[in-house]
Amino acid sequence: MKRHLLPAVFLFLGTSLSIPVTAQQTAVEFFENGINRSKSSDFTGALQAFSMAITMNPENAPSYYNRGLAKANLKDHRGAILDYDKAIELNSKDAMAYLSRGVSKSRQEDHRGALLDFSRSIELNPDDPQAYYNRGISRSRIDQYQSALTDFSKAIELEPTNAYSYFARAVTKQKLSDFAGSVLDFAKVIDITPKRAQAYAGRGMSKVELKDFAGAVTDLNKAIELSPEDSESYFYRAYAKGKLDDYKGALPDYERALALKPDHYRAYYGRGFCRSKLGDQKGAVQDFNQAIEINNVNVDTKVVYNGRITHAILDNLRNLVQERDKINELGAERAEAYFSRGVSKHKQGDSKAALIDLSKSIELNPAYAEAYFSRGLIKSAQGDQKGSLTDCNSAIKLKPGYAEVFYVRGLIKHSLGDENGGCLDLSKAGELGYTPAYKVISEYCN
Repeated sequence: MKRHLLPAVFLFLGTSLSIPVTAQQTAVEFFENGINRSKSSDFTGALQAFSMAITMNPENAPSYYNRGLAKANLKDHRGAILDYDKAIELNSKDAMAYLSRGVSKSRQEDHRGALLDFSRSIELNPDDPQAYYNRGISRSRIDQYQSALTDFSKAIELEPTNAYSYFARAVTKQKLSDFAGSVLDFAKVIDITPKRAQAYAGRGMSKVELKDFAGAVTDLNKAIELSPEDSESYFYRAYAKGKLDDYKGALPDYERALALKPDHYRAYYGRGFCRSKLGDQKGAVQDFNQAIEINNVNVDTKVVYNGRITHAILDNLRNLVQERDKINELGAERAEAYFSRGVSKHKQGDSKAALIDLSKSIELNPAYAEAYFSRGLIKSAQGDQKGSLTDCNSAIKLKPGYAEVFYVRGLIKHSLGDENGGCLDLSKAGELGYTPAYKVISEYCN
């Protein structure tokens, strides 16, 4: 099969379209369909197409690789990693697969794992500037700044016009207290991309460290002009003005920094200092109090639902699951009748009676996956998440392709603190065609 490579990282989200299947379609045609959908940013449609290609030809590495890219663009990085794993298992010499897996690992904060993948990608393709850049980012995230500097320099050597590499090297030089060197790199970023506010802000901050306060104010003026909602630029400009004894000019900058970031305790301290210099001792004391209190607030709280999907969010997302049950032929044991009566009772608000009917339905037909799932939904709504998980497990065991069950089980796991397990279930739900899972993944799995 012809090998197609798409960029390692896409930046757009698509909408799902169903994949029409005909008897004549082959794995190659589904693969080509997936490539075309990816190019048009329809990543949910691409995922379905690659899944069909994999079903027909499960030994084709590019199908797993490109499905991984589609998942990554839907921010399903856990699911993407599983596909990259399979692609690498089938073709261990694919530098792009290692590079893309490293990107997804870094998005999951697994920077050491990402570093290993980027290093392997470099071994296989030593002239790829993106691999050096990504490895440098991972090294900087684990405080290996000197090694990161080397990687960014190599990336610049291979691609001298890449503003991102200069910017990353400038920030790394700041971490190593080489502020003069960072000023030069920020200047290069500005030459390449004159409208990048962060470059002016970064250079202004380095100039503060070099005690070039007037130069810092000039750079920060430009940063604020380009990005007027950046609290740090206002803070540093205020600080530089204070160093130039312009307390009156610094005061509104501190106030703007606080308006944008109300918990900025250093801004309270700076404003308090300016107020004191301007004779407002009462206001100064209030600001100093805020600086002390905010800096020492202990925000740890004990919670039962300790995932980012809270109890309330779980209830809301779970209750949006649409029923897909169809009328079934009534068997001699009448399990279907108990099931349907239980569903109707639940809709009428009688959850206790609904649970009795659903349990009877399961007793009569222990292989009734829909009954387990419906009972699990009710248990979850009543706060019995452990019991709900048990029912979801049973439903999945009986019906491994039951996408909605993976979705609900993922929500519950996440809400109880098992973020990894929950997000993997959400990924599986999306892979099986329940596309609302990707919105949840985007918001809670990254």
